[in-house]
Amino acid sequence: MCARSKHPLREEGFRSLEEELRLLTESFAVVLRRMGEDELADLLPWVGAKAEKAGETKRSLGQAYSIAFQLLNIVEERTAARVRRRRETQSGPAAEKGLWADNLASMKALGLTEDQMIEVLRVVVVEPVLTAHPTEAKRATVRELHREIYGLINAQENALYTPRELARLRHHIETRLESLWRTGEIQVTRPTIEAERDNALHYLRDIFPEAVKRSYVHLSEAWTTEGFAPERLAEVGAFVRFGTWIGGDRDGHPFVTNEVTRTSLRALRHNALRVHRRGLEALASDLPLSSLFQAPPAPLAAMITRLGKEVKAAGGVDAPELTSREREEPWRLATSLMRAKTLLAQEAPESGRGYVKPAELDADLAVLAEALNEIGAGQLAQDFVTPLRRQLDVFGFHLATLDVRQNSAFHEKALGQLLEAAGVVKASDYAAWSTAQKRELLDRELMSPRPFLATGANAGAEAEAVLSCYRVLAEHVARHGQAGLGALIVSMTRCTEDLLTVYLLAREVGLARWSEGGLVCALPVVPLFETMGDLEEGPAIVSDFLSHPVTQRSLGLGDGACPSFQMMVGYSDSNKDCGIFASQWALHRAQDALAKVVAKGGASPVFFHGRGGTVGRGAGPTHWFMEALAAGSLQGNMRMTEQGETIAQKYAHQASAVYNVELLTASTAATTARHRFGAERDETLWPLLDQVSAWSRDAYRELLHAPDFMSFYRQATPIDALEHARIGSRPSRRTGQGSLDDLRAIPWVFSWTQSRFYLPGWFGAGSALERLLKEDPKGFERLRKAVRKTPFLRYVLTNIESSLVSSNEAIMDSYAGLVEDAVLRERFMGMIRAEFARTQAMMTEIFRGTFEERRPRLAFTLQIREQALTQLHRQQVALLKEWRQLSGREAEAMLPDLLLSINAIASGLRTTG
Repeated sequence: MCARSKHPLREEGFRSLEEELRLLTESFAVVLRRMGEDELADLLPWVGAKAEKAGETKRSLGQAYSIAFQLLNIVEERTAARVRRRRETQSGPAAEKGLWADNLASMKALGLTEDQMIEVLRVVVVEPVLTAHPTEAKRATVRELHREIYGLINAQENALYTPRELARLRHHIETRLESLWRTGEIQVTRPTIEAERDNALHYLRDIFPEAVKRSYVHLSEAWTTEGFAPERLAEVGAFVRFGTWIGGDRDGHPFVTNEVTRTSLRALRHNALRVHRRGLEALASDLPLSSLFQAPPAPLAAMITRLGKEVKAAGGVDAPELTSREREEPWRLATSLMRAKTLLAQEAPESGRGYVKPAELDADLAVLAEALNEIGAGQLAQDFVTPLRRQLDVFGFHLATLDVRQNSAFHEKALGQLLEAAGVVKASDYAAWSTAQKRELLDRELMSPRPFLATGANAGAEAEAVLSCYRVLAEHVARHGQAGLGALIVSMTRCTEDLLTVYLLAREVGLARWSEGGLVCALPVVPLFETMGDLEEGPAIVSDFLSHPVTQRSLGLGDGACPSFQMMVGYSDSNKDCGIFASQWALHRAQDALAKVVAKGGASPVFFHGRGGTVGRGAGPTHWFMEALAAGSLQGNMRMTEQGETIAQKYAHQASAVYNVELLTASTAATTARHRFGAERDETLWPLLDQVSAWSRDAYRELLHAPDFMSFYRQATPIDALEHARIGSRPSRRTGQGSLDDLRAIPWVFSWTQSRFYLPGWFGAGSALERLLKEDPKGFERLRKAVRKTPFLRYVLTNIESSLVSSNEAIMDSYAGLVEDAVLRERFMGMIRAEFARTQAMMTEIFRGTFEERRPRLAFTLQIREQALTQLHRQQVALLKEWRQLSGREAEAMLPDLLLSINAIASGLRTTG
């Protein structure tokens, strides 16, 4: 099907992919013919007799091609897993870059001792945060069918299956494919927050516990292989935890109410207990040790007696009956009683009769493990009890921490309403005050414990929205402590006052309380720096905020410890603001400066990376991303968003989930080690990168700020159709205005991706590099040579190249043909074509050699998709042209065809926004 690689293992993977893809698409063709869809079967990519003639034919072509691409995506994931296994078989575990074996070897190569490596592992905590940004185009039922098909293909690898058994598997695949076709792919209605939460809970409950467990196993194996003492790993705690925004992210999301937040916290706790209950059930099966062969130690017997009484008193499992049934298997009995007590915590959390805190369950597990050690069964304790205790450490009784995010402008409105209700100042007057005036009021009020409102009073919509949410958080803190609660994140942080405002709002409901020294906030207040200007101002804001008395008390600064201070950096809005190169360099510069400011303030920096699923929103290979971080910015603890379709791509199947969790944790550990013990940073290239960044930003903004750009953009991309897509519970715009600033970064990137411009991933870089080559040839040569040894440059320029090769100039032109004003069309397309050519030329100049030779895997996956995608783009352009001429019911009736087309292209490109 495609151009070949010279690498034997890669060649084997390509061949396997093609064979498996043919099997699945032929099965799909059989299903279509059985349903009377012979014409569609003939038009299927890769196997259809008339595939090259597909285009403006049946509108159901979009659904057929979407499913075909979904099958290709499934096969690619399986092939990647198979190639990883084959590589390990041939060359050993360390051959797979970014995993524990590779990274421990690299840490050892840095000269780290065993003690230093343990020191690094002790501080490593990486937290993927699942969000519900509107980027997932597939329905939940479709994702479940994908998992079933994946499992059925896996089963076919069993060499012992008979022809009859293989035929039966093929039949099962066909029935799942028929279900996939009949289910329909597009969302009939916009998904609810509840549906998004249930999807996240699936990963947190059913995928991540096993993935984390196996990542620990791989660490242990790699550690032992390096010749280190295995018992030292007992000193290492949870190096991965999880977070979520679903039910807490309020920024421009009117449907996230206080009740949604309350329900989300309950659901997370309920499912955490469900995970541990399931783990205890498996542990009971693993410990059927008979008292006839080993007498139970006294502490175990005492624990059984205590647990039996507690469970019986709570009206749970009939303890005497349980004791009678399992009296000869005391270890299993103890575990069953723990499970019964966990069930009580799950079903009657308010009673306090079950486990109240994870530490209580862990203490009982410790007794169980020690009882095994005492009878000489230490290996059983290590293999069965230790993983459950680690699971408890990772997930606690909260499963994932829930962040609450809101926009700084919303907070200011809320505070203005409170001030007016309290008779301090009118809300409109407060909004017009200078920053200095606001600061004076904030500092004065933060020295007082008094609230603004009387109990039961309501100051206004924004004030009530914030306060009702904070009341839920305060209730949770009172009942369960801070476990399960993340941060109060302030979007569009522009000044210190945006952060101090949150303290006042929290004071109003008791989330910030008066202590002996003054006000203390229970939860961390986290700035989110998004635009280029905010990133540049960030260090000064953080320095000022850290020096504020309320922050000092809340963090515990000055108490002799070194607390962590979290900051979020946004990759999406910064890109929309200034373009790919300037955005990435601004983020790099900001992290360097912010890390220094935080360290000077006596804290340890923790960066929360708001990355999306495309290059234009910060995506890129995980281990390359880690390597490219600013030196010194990673001190062991970091967070990063996992958004939309990237969650399914990384974690839908257990093999992929294990790989990606290990990649994330092992890369974090190795990067932390380099930042602590590596060579001094080299900043000699920074002035040159500052200049390239400025030129890139100017070229990018020249396009976006040109007169009538929005008219061109709205006609040359399917942004108007995307605003009707039901792919997330949140609106595509923050306030409903039609400006570029108001448009969220996700639909901005999604629309350019659908039309194959991929513009946010490359525009501006070509102009900057070309100018450098002309005005400073020696500087350009320095930059070119630095690419191989400078991780930041390699990462950014490789990602820009990926966006370029994913673009298609002919398809861009077809979408541009939708722009009615020919003069407008040619003006903007002239700018875009010229920049596209410049950027291609510069990438060739920098990297040398052909893209296909350097990156054969990406070349293969692009080439295998291109013909089918071309047909879909042709169809979508025709649909857009027809749809835009309609109105009212006629336009509404045609919308499903357009949404199918969007989903099909998203499946083919493996990305939305």
